[in-house]
Amino acid sequence: MGKRILLFLLTNILVMTTIVIVWTVITKYTGINGSFQMNGQINYGTLMIFSIVVGFTGAFISLAMSRWMAKMMMKVQVIDPNNPANAYERVVYEKVERLSRAAGLTHTPQVGIYQSAEINAFATGPTKKRSLVAVSAGLLQNMDDDAVEGIIAHEVAHVANGDMVTMTLLQGIVNTFVVFFSRIAAIIVSRFVRSEIQWIVQFAAIIVFQILFSILGSIVVSAYSRHREYHADKGGADLAGRDKMAHALRSLKMHVDRAKVDDRTDDSAIQTMKINGKSNFISLFSTHPPLDDRIARLEQR
Repeated sequence: MGKRILLFLLTNILVMTTIVIVWTVITKYTGINGSFQMNGQINYGTLMIFSIVVGFTGAFISLAMSRWMAKMMMKVQVIDPNNPANAYERVVYEKVERLSRAAGLTHTPQVGIYQSAEINAFATGPTKKRSLVAVSAGLLQNMDDDAVEGIIAHEVAHVANGDMVTMTLLQGIVNTFVVFFSRIAAIIVSRFVRSEIQWIVQFAAIIVFQILFSILGSIVVSAYSRHREYHADKGGADLAGRDKMAHALRSLKMHVDRAKVDDRTDDSAIQTMKINGKSNFISLFSTHPPLDDRIARLEQR
């Protein structure tokens, strides 16, 4: 899931920055008052309405683009269900199809494989009918069949749980506060320069503060992501069986531990999954809780 969240957050920042640029150009050359100030005072009510509209628009645009962005950035090769290229593709597609039916999905997600040594899989898409489940070549090469099925079941559970939509609603709320406070901060900063360049300073400050606050806001999104991972583990256990789901998590932990002690292993590929939580400040940005915690919770069931 880490890959999905990182792509979504990156897309969201790009979309929000684009909206700011377009809005600034429109207000600059049409005479519309885009400063949200009247008689030198900030109109907080109007600014909040604007922030809500922009915040949720940005989040839903990011959601709509999520499947396309994932395929483009990760170079995912979508499997043709009627003509899989090889046995790997046939097995992966059949697993996703079978588990999707078991999860009650009316449409099988698009299924893809991307060429990477990382041990990873992710699910994304704007709706359950337009979702994507992708696995890395490294996952298929390094995991046994039961572990692969457990991981795919986990990703199918994300789709069945509608995690992308709920994540989008949360991102819309975060975006609202990002837009609101970034503009207030930019207005305050612009008041320290002469009037001739205030709009330039304010424009630049809005972009800087918006990116900074978006990064800080990702702490909230990451916390929610960690919470949903436990639910996806439970869903994966219901679909594939608790033993396979637990085996998948233990296999992931084995590869993470191996990467930590083997200098010849490029653990950056594994760390991109963020499957192993940290005990320091960086853990706030981790999209996945520690594997030991996930295994323990699964076994407690």
